[in-house]
Amino acid sequence: MSTQPTAEKLAQRAFDLGLLDERQLQEVWAVLGSRSATSDAFLQQTVRREFLTNYQAERLVKGDRHGFFFGEYKVMYLVGSGTFARVYRAEHRETGQLVAVKVLRNRYSDNPEHFEQFVREGALGCTLRHPNIVPIHDIFSRKTMHFLVMDFVEGRNLREFVKVRKKLEPLESVKLMADVTAGLQYAFERELTHRDLKMSNVLISADGQAKLVDFGLATIGDPGRGNSSEEHSARAIDYAGLERATGVRRDDTRSDIYFCGCMLYHMLTGQPPLLETRDRVQRLSKGRFTNVPPIQQLDTTIPAPITAVVNKAMTLNAERRYQTPGAMMVDLRSALKRLSKGSVGKQGAQRGGAASDAGTPVEAYEPSRSVMVVESSPQMQDVFRSGLKRAGYRVLLTSDPHHALRRFEQNGHTADCVVINCQDLGEAGLTAFNEFGDNVNTGPVPALLLLGENQREWAKEAHRAKHRMVLAMPLTMKKLRAALIKLAGPV
Repeated sequence: MSTQPTAEKLAQRAFDLGLLDERQLQEVWAVLGSRSATSDAFLQQTVRREFLTNYQAERLVKGDRHGFFFGEYKVMYLVGSGTFARVYRAEHRETGQLVAVKVLRNRYSDNPEHFEQFVREGALGCTLRHPNIVPIHDIFSRKTMHFLVMDFVEGRNLREFVKVRKKLEPLESVKLMADVTAGLQYAFERELTHRDLKMSNVLISADGQAKLVDFGLATIGDPGRGNSSEEHSARAIDYAGLERATGVRRDDTRSDIYFCGCMLYHMLTGQPPLLETRDRVQRLSKGRFTNVPPIQQLDTTIPAPITAVVNKAMTLNAERRYQTPGAMMVDLRSALKRLSKGSVGKQGAQRGGAASDAGTPVEAYEPSRSVMVVESSPQMQDVFRSGLKRAGYRVLLTSDPHHALRRFEQNGHTADCVVINCQDLGEAGLTAFNEFGDNVNTGPVPALLLLGENQREWAKEAHRAKHRMVLAMPLTMKKLRAALIKLAGPV
């Protein structure tokens, strides 16, 4: 029966691996008062002081010796895992720069055909610089280790976003799809297609911007480059099925446009238009594409201009589909403009038209106040986002207190106020609140600390001031807005 290593053994292991330095260890021992403390107490202190992440601590206890560093980048935690690669949040060991590291899985790392293609496509991605495409900054390929270094986008992917929200409002859906088509058009002008458009390959940043990932990586794992081999690729099979049903060639940008229509359909209705299955025969079947229920049957309240965009993007006749992403983007932006001006109601009628237009016009406005909310719970993020947006605030969201601090250090005008909710963050939230107040660059920023019912005693440890308040949960949105008005002024 295996036993957990002692605190001293864990400390030595962390030091040998380069996870903790001598100063950090001395600080932990000083707090514990003895090196005979339990390993649990040692780990709690390292995590509480943010010398280690929970991910690092768990691997350390297991005795793992590898996977803590990729080149000069120290892994903080695992972000996502797919068939072909794993993505980690990491930071540069010298500069502290926060990045995402995409690592090719072992099963492909010793196959030259696979890893050379991974590197080639990564090099291609390095040439793309657009606000709606996540940039690749560096490529590492040596022996059996192959990874890409990209911007880390604070947020979640579109699939997770819709799963939590169920479905999105037309205005938000159109804005996100306009972002996607803008990125695609930029690539199209450089003779590149995406070839793996799906909701998990669209990231939604904290400020609500859509960004594309995995340009050109759809063919990783393919035994060859032709259509026949693509039918055996887990990533390209949907494209192969569409192209078989419509008779278009591989790498036709209109296939990307079709799947843009699918994503917009899903955002607006909360339902995927194509049957979701792992069965390859069904995914390649023409019936999967011909049996899509018309979007207007699922929701008659979707404005007509948006319904028209979805239908045109998803028509099986490729000649009648949008011919470029830019053409779809133009119609999306036109619909967005009409929605923002309130000239289209939910039924799509013009203002002043038929009495059947039951929609409430969406008023165009530019929020005069912005709030950065530090919240680790996806459900609570949505509560804050929807409640504060309705009150007229521009809402920025992050789950990482240190990321928020860095944002304000780099730009003191990032937001008019920061709200830190300790309910799920725990003591890390209290620490961040105090660091905001003690930091010469962020000290003047109005801040609000929210404490859970069992955390109220922490209020006496909070560094408060006239522009730095503490409130205890449960809390109504009305009371939260009142506090924000007091701290940052009226919207």
